[in-house]
Amino acid sequence: MNTSDFDIDTLIKRILDMKKYRDSGLNPDTIRDLILQEAPHQTSSKKLLKFVKRKLHNIVAPYLGEPDYEKLRDELKQIINTTPDSPEIKSFCETVLSEHASTAERLPYMEAFYIQLFQQTGIPHTILDLACGLQPLAFPWMGLPLSVKYHAYDIIQPRVDFINDFFETIGVAPLAENRDILVNPPDIKADLALIFKEAHRMEKRQPGCNRGLWAELDVKTLAVSLPTQDLSGTHSLLEQHRTLVLDNLTEGHNVEEIVIENEIVFLIRKGQA
Repeated sequence: MNTSDFDIDTLIKRILDMKKYRDSGLNPDTIRDLILQEAPHQTSSKKLLKFVKRKLHNIVAPYLGEPDYEKLRDELKQIINTTPDSPEIKSFCETVLSEHASTAERLPYMEAFYIQLFQQTGIPHTILDLACGLQPLAFPWMGLPLSVKYHAYDIIQPRVDFINDFFETIGVAPLAENRDILVNPPDIKADLALIFKEAHRMEKRQPGCNRGLWAELDVKTLAVSLPTQDLSGTHSLLEQHRTLVLDNLTEGHNVEEIVIENEIVFLIRKGQA
């Protein structure tokens, strides 16, 4: 199919009007990108819509069942000591982070994770958290100054709004943004970019997409975190994920590995031989 064979805005609206996406605040750029990718391979708008809905579910499903952000905002407002290292803020963040598998897994070693990471990268002044989910709520364990420019990117607007509310509460500039990083990679110059437990999922959306994204980023170090084992904990994913990273590198980049508990972090030094 050619894009002239259907009305792309109508297809986007049909998907956004679905019950599970109606109030999600999902970035329409993501849907548009999926449609444009798949249209040449489909013979009818009906088949195209079916495929895009299935692909979109795979992208968004792990994050459906969002928390009640209004309730969380009310809880934030009740906290008296809002410094990042206060017990009240940390308890609040632990509760939120425990609701999603990827961040819940890191909770037992959160502080050690960031100590080891920043020992290798240095303390960043500007950081990009790409496809961030609720990861910015780990800020109390990062040991970063409140002056840090923490740019967080996600495709769900209510989540982005909540992250900005959280940042403002603890005294960090509210720089979270609703952006599909694969469609519009950020052009901000930064010391460090994070892609935590997402690169393998992004490859399922569009094989080879990481290569283009990584090449576009203007950062000193890109930290790509991936799980070392499958969800059952019985099969190693190390070689599979090493291959993923190496296949997506452009020439002239140095890669260092650090294993922290059940994660392997690939530190990609941009522009170094």
